[in-house]
Amino acid sequence: MYMVTLVFDGKTGASGDMIIGALISIGADRNLLNPVEDGLDVKYNVERYIDQGIAAEKINITRNGKTIEGEHSTKNIGAITEIINSLDLPNSVISDSNAIFRILANAEAKVHGTNFEEIHLHEAGSDDAISDIVGASILINSLHLNSIYTTPISVGGGTVKMHHGKYPVPVPAVIAIAEKSTWSIKGGPVEMELLTPTGAAILAHFATGIGAIPTLNIKSSGYGAGNHKITGIPNVLRAILGGNQLNIKDEIVVLETNVDDVSSEILGNLYNSLLSDGASDVVIIPAMMKKSRPGHVIKVIVKPELKQKIARRLARETGTLGIREVIGTHRWIAHRKIKQITITINEQEYCADIKIASENTGEVYNVSAEYEDAKRIALETNQPLKQIMALIEEQARKKWMI
Repeated sequence: MYMVTLVFDGKTGASGDMIIGALISIGADRNLLNPVEDGLDVKYNVERYIDQGIAAEKINITRNGKTIEGEHSTKNIGAITEIINSLDLPNSVISDSNAIFRILANAEAKVHGTNFEEIHLHEAGSDDAISDIVGASILINSLHLNSIYTTPISVGGGTVKMHHGKYPVPVPAVIAIAEKSTWSIKGGPVEMELLTPTGAAILAHFATGIGAIPTLNIKSSGYGAGNHKITGIPNVLRAILGGNQLNIKDEIVVLETNVDDVSSEILGNLYNSLLSDGASDVVIIPAMMKKSRPGHVIKVIVKPELKQKIARRLARETGTLGIREVIGTHRWIAHRKIKQITITINEQEYCADIKIASENTGEVYNVSAEYEDAKRIALETNQPLKQIMALIEEQARKKWMI
């Protein structure tokens, strides 16, 4: 049995307009964007563009004939939510769009050390970004997909000028978004910004990370053009639409080492360092070592292309003299996405993100509350965290599992 699957292949990055262009290129209906044009007084200009021999759809969003890309904004998440809710769109599109902006706001809040409800999104809160995010949500919903995946995304390098000054690439918001996503990033291949916060947030909401393009019977493929001129490489985002088998196999390597002279403080720092370096998962297990010494077994799940980097980190942080590599293995991965849900406590409504795990058939088999949102609501309501998490998950199960 085959299900409809969309794969993004971001070897030269991803942005909101590149995602929209790629979706139109594989057959999504551009006219579905009309409600956004009417509601925001903008126009999606779609142009067939040739980048080093690759035909791609290039998107330019304008108002009164002038591009609005690069505009700054002082909108916070509340103001943006009001704008999105006012548009004449299906509830699923509104929910997805609001969830993506919550990802952006949480990332910016983490970077700047403030509350996500107070953060001003500047570039990410402009009408250009709203058009990108809502437009992408409309087109993705219209394709009636069972699964969405993305291969590792190239982020570029160097520095980029933003509202607060120059930042290293990838910018801090992209790092914060990638930290909570299932997909991987990789530097290069050029010294410029290739993955934008808007593009990262859209992919974080919709797409599950996978090491390589899975086995597919391809129905359609296409490209969304970026704005960079890259010598020798087209600046395009590839989208592939097709059918795949019910399970997706993701290639991995498991690295293991035993240590008996490493303190808990070092192990705690190691755990975070390995995840920051791109490890998919880290497990540290207490164990009995030689001569009855207490120690630990460290197991790291990593994509094959990152195994040398992770092994070096393991050796340098722990001083271990040997690391075992389990090769030729894989993991079966579920489709994961983030949705928003509203709970009511003492007649007050609170929004929270919920992580939904489903089979490629679309059948949901697990829901779990996002910790940061549950913690925020627990603090605001003075309720136990476990009670808030249980309430969020109960509401989610009623909505998606029953």
